[in-house]
Amino acid sequence: MRITTWAEYGVICALHLARRTEEGAVTGRDIAARERLSGDYVEQILLRLRRAGIVSSTRGARGGYTLVRPPAEVTVREIIAAAELVTFDLHCESHPVDEARCSMAHECSIRPVWMMLQRRIDEVLDSVTLADLLHDESVVRQRVGLPVVQPA
Repeated sequence: MRITTWAEYGVICALHLARRTEEGAVTGRDIAARERLSGDYVEQILLRLRRAGIVSSTRGARGGYTLVRPPAEVTVREIIAAAELVTFDLHCESHPVDEARCSMAHECSIRPVWMMLQRRIDEVLDSVTLADLLHDESVVRQRVGLPVVQPA
């Protein structure tokens, strides 16, 4: 699995909106400027997040984007699936090398491993919300079961 810029920027944009929930609508340009991302790219990602029902948009002078639900109800999996369109691409299904060997009709002993990995990745991504990511890294590390790294 490779985390693409679509997925990473999707999480960054959603997290930015979560941090500014109390401020109301935030423009894509503002998010792009504050996060140092391409404005066009941010707008494309926000459009995907809007289509997935994660953010809503408002037009006008006070327009922009807001989260549809509280940060505690938005999972990282939802964001990645919206921004990237999938969380884990089973390459043998999406890009079969050999139709006879890689089709779903053919027995493949490797495919179940990839499917299990996809399920586990999705479970982890489902267990982390935007509210979790609003904390410092050490708190997030504890919440996801990683050792806390002490500054040198």
